[in-house]
Amino acid sequence: MSLRKGANVPVESGRVRVELGWRGGPGAPEVDVSALLLTTAGKVRSDEDFVFYNHLVHHSGAVRHEGRRQDGAGVLETVSVTLSAVEQEIGTVVLAASTDATFGQVSGLFVRVLDAESGVEAARFDPTGATSETAFVLGELYRRGGAWKFRAVGQGYASGLAGLATDFGITVDEPAAPPAPVPVSVPAPVSVPAPVSVPAPAPQVPPAPRPVRLSKITLTKAAPTVSLTKQGATSGAMRVNLSWSAARPPRGWMNKGKGAVRLEDVDLDLSCLWELQNGTTGIVHPIEDQYGSFDQPPYVRLDQDDRTGRSETGENLLINLDHAAAIKRLLVFVVIYDGATSFAGLHGVATLFPPTGPPIEVLLDECTVVSPVAAIALIENVGGELIVRREAKYIQPAPGVFKQQAADLEYGWGMSWHAAGKD
Repeated sequence: MSLRKGANVPVESGRVRVELGWRGGPGAPEVDVSALLLTTAGKVRSDEDFVFYNHLVHHSGAVRHEGRRQDGAGVLETVSVTLSAVEQEIGTVVLAASTDATFGQVSGLFVRVLDAESGVEAARFDPTGATSETAFVLGELYRRGGAWKFRAVGQGYASGLAGLATDFGITVDEPAAPPAPVPVSVPAPVSVPAPVSVPAPAPQVPPAPRPVRLSKITLTKAAPTVSLTKQGATSGAMRVNLSWSAARPPRGWMNKGKGAVRLEDVDLDLSCLWELQNGTTGIVHPIEDQYGSFDQPPYVRLDQDDRTGRSETGENLLINLDHAAAIKRLLVFVVIYDGATSFAGLHGVATLFPPTGPPIEVLLDECTVVSPVAAIALIENVGGELIVRREAKYIQPAPGVFKQQAADLEYGWGMSWHAAGKD
């Protein structure tokens, strides 16, 4: 059902998929979708009620940011909402969009609400007349008399996602201004010290919550590299997350017709080929429980094997940057272990979370060949500087070559391989 601005419609499904779409293509602006969970007072309870690209899942599990995928000539970002699981304190789920350009430059923008199980469209809104806005509240899901409705809103903001989020009570991390110069005066010498009183200990104050960071880096063909060292990420743990169940095609299917594969049945393995400065090499992946080690070589650890994509956190690699000097290179890649034959039509997002600086995102959404192996990113130590390079390369193993071995051959690791599987 197509709605005009301000119109509303009942939502009868207990679980919906909200899709934000726009026309893609060369030079098209990027758009990000977000959701804010508001009380009846129209504000968030805390920054945890903001679901966006740096905070993908609400703590209740009711609202999830499910990533981005291509849809023909268009692009879709999706948020799933389990209305029956939304906490009673929450009266409204606001659905918003933001861009680094302006919405006057975004073509074909729309938002629609679909039944998560059947894929049937319950509501659609196509806002028009955008000019200099950099953020939009497109619509909202709200409670009325114990039931849920969707309203087409279409309210624009010229202050971007930060301004929109602040209006609803989010504390946004702003870049710190450089300190102003302070004049220094030299005190006259004092021969006799003055009496000193010792103040009573100050009461312990709990630390203030950390503000929300809205910055991120998306590596693209035009801008494929970023320096971790220049961002100050030279120590601590860097997490690499793979969200492969996020960009779910309608009804949970990778393709239609005979031989369709349910996305829930696809088992992807996040993996890492490693090489240290002393020449040792190896792999971190769930095969034969080769999960690696964080505090000892190779200083890379895989946290789990998510065989269904149902884990809220997905699969994560942890890289110990305290030992960055010992690392020569790391290839982060993903293999389809079971349930599908190719990444074509299977969309995912890999995100690197350095201990300092913005998250680094690599989209896996451009596979056009039959490939079960996708190289995500290459992390190299170049003269003491850690460089992350976007790969997004889809590898086709030759006959008789293992999938992991195909990544080895593509990048020249030179390892020996044997047949193995999971328990």
